[in-house]
Amino acid sequence: MLMLELALAGLGIGAIAALAGLGLLVTYRLTGVFNLAFGAIAMSAAYLQWQAVRVWHWPVAVAAVVVLLVVCPLFGVLLERVVFRPLQRRAAAPAERLVASLGVFVVLLGVAVLVWGAQARLDAPSLVPYRQLPLPGGVQLPLSTAVDLAVILLVGVALVLGLRTRLGQRVRAVVEQRELAELQGLDANRVAALGWVIGCVLAGVAGILMAPTLRLEPYGLTLVMLETMAVVVVARLTSPFRAILAGLVIGVSQAELARVHPTGHAGPLFDTLTSNLFVVALLLALLIVHRFDETGSTDSGTTARLTSRGALTPIRGWWLVPALTLAAPLLFNAENRRLALAVPALAIVLVSIVVVSGYSGQISLGQAGFAGLGALFAARLAAGTMPGFGHVPGVAVLALAPLLVVPIGLLLGWPAIRRRGLFLALTTFAFSVAVSRFVFDQPSVTSGLTIRPPHAFGTDNNFYVLELLCLAGAFLLVRNLHNGRVGRALVAVRDDEPGALASGVDVRRLKLLVFAASAGLAALGGALLAMGSRAFDTSAFDPIRGLIWFAAVVVFGIDSAPGAVIGAGVLVALDAGLPEGSSILVIGVCAFLLGRMPGGLLHSVHRFIDHSLRRRGASVRDLVPIAGPRPARLTSAGRSVALMMQRRTAAR
Repeated sequence: MLMLELALAGLGIGAIAALAGLGLLVTYRLTGVFNLAFGAIAMSAAYLQWQAVRVWHWPVAVAAVVVLLVVCPLFGVLLERVVFRPLQRRAAAPAERLVASLGVFVVLLGVAVLVWGAQARLDAPSLVPYRQLPLPGGVQLPLSTAVDLAVILLVGVALVLGLRTRLGQRVRAVVEQRELAELQGLDANRVAALGWVIGCVLAGVAGILMAPTLRLEPYGLTLVMLETMAVVVVARLTSPFRAILAGLVIGVSQAELARVHPTGHAGPLFDTLTSNLFVVALLLALLIVHRFDETGSTDSGTTARLTSRGALTPIRGWWLVPALTLAAPLLFNAENRRLALAVPALAIVLVSIVVVSGYSGQISLGQAGFAGLGALFAARLAAGTMPGFGHVPGVAVLALAPLLVVPIGLLLGWPAIRRRGLFLALTTFAFSVAVSRFVFDQPSVTSGLTIRPPHAFGTDNNFYVLELLCLAGAFLLVRNLHNGRVGRALVAVRDDEPGALASGVDVRRLKLLVFAASAGLAALGGALLAMGSRAFDTSAFDPIRGLIWFAAVVVFGIDSAPGAVIGAGVLVALDAGLPEGSSILVIGVCAFLLGRMPGGLLHSVHRFIDHSLRRRGASVRDLVPIAGPRPARLTSAGRSVALMMQRRTAAR
């Protein structure tokens, strides 16, 4: 009897997970975009429902109708019109669309934290009244579970049948070959808007149904929704019924495992495994499934289209911006200087993203896991509690902790050899979530850990100088990776991996090298972050923060190490000077406007200055003195031709 009751309870969990996975799958099949913002949309809908019911005192049904049938559809139309239509028009690569959805995710998260705060709320209104339905055998099924099952079956059947209709054929035509569909007279924009409307409504339904069973919290609820991506991975982005089955099986298994209570040291770990079975399923599914059945036109899956390209007029003194960003805290008072200690450490973490994503083209969303492991290892080494090591003194901690994380980077890099784009992004994100759940959230591993700067760098000023020295070392490593033969090979892999492989580049070894270097740099930055705050803080390395860091790097130039420094300074300054959530909101707005800022914010500013100077007739010689003989004077006809060529270049 207990087994049957637990199975019915697990059906409720699995049904909600299946509904979230179905919404993600529907959005992908109808738009061709893997919507990383799905969880944030669900969280926002749950908060709007809470606001309408608990604050404005609307009836639950009325609030749900307004949120699901008015707000969510309008938001879907807005997403298609403002964010994704510009990307579709210029045939943006899947990596660009993935990053744009990440920008939407960051915006919604920032708005939620700014408006409702980061604290958890336990009074989320339930859309379905609490009632038990009697079943044969004396067991009872919650009405909410029955409603969830009915919804997912309805959505699954509608998706399968809908794609076989004439409208479904039009949708597939727009997703697969948008240009050819438009030549046939189809209104591709309207079809895409319909896909986003349906996806946002399903996200809202999942968020409103899930919020009463969980804590209503921006980070927590969003992360739980992202964990349900396991059912989509099992379904390989194609089969809705396989996604439903996966969600129900994982949910029932999680409930049944709750009966098992091992004794000894394995007990807490097994309890964590049970409560995070969707995370385990996501990681295992990504390791077992070899490829996705992706829709639409595919590219190499790299971030090559996100990098800054084109010859621009050199601007003398541009390096002063990151230099002043790092030097300014030395002039701050004691309180502000303590806050600024995070800038060089965070800059090193962001530089690690530049290495793995900007230089080699791999979309890695797991840097928060590497940074957290570096902080954890550093704290344990300094305290003398690291297994196999004694007490490690002073600066040696900063050298040893990254070296211990490098093998983990190699271990993650090995399955990444054959993965690119979306597949690799999900794999690295699943790694970060697994580390957070199974390591950082374990009190026996992380509770009471403190770490102080080395004795010789005990003051804030001296520790800041130590951070600058570490950042300089990171820049030296990045320079060696970016220049010379290794740099040329990395660019070749990023831009055209099959071509690089045909040219004799050892792609496997190069990828492993990049992942190892990136993991070591992130670990160094994490160790410095922990030293600066004098303690190991698990919230500082939340997987959601890793997504925000990646978005910040993309905004300031994914292939720009100085841009990473500026991004770190902006994040820390906004967090310190504005209400909580402001930095997330600013980064998110810039990220989802990426379709209008190719190459990132700094490259767009540079391009604007270059365009203005060219229109005024300024030459490179006016900005950067060049030694050598003066060029011959042009005739009037020659000047006209040169001016015409400049205008064509600027127009391009």
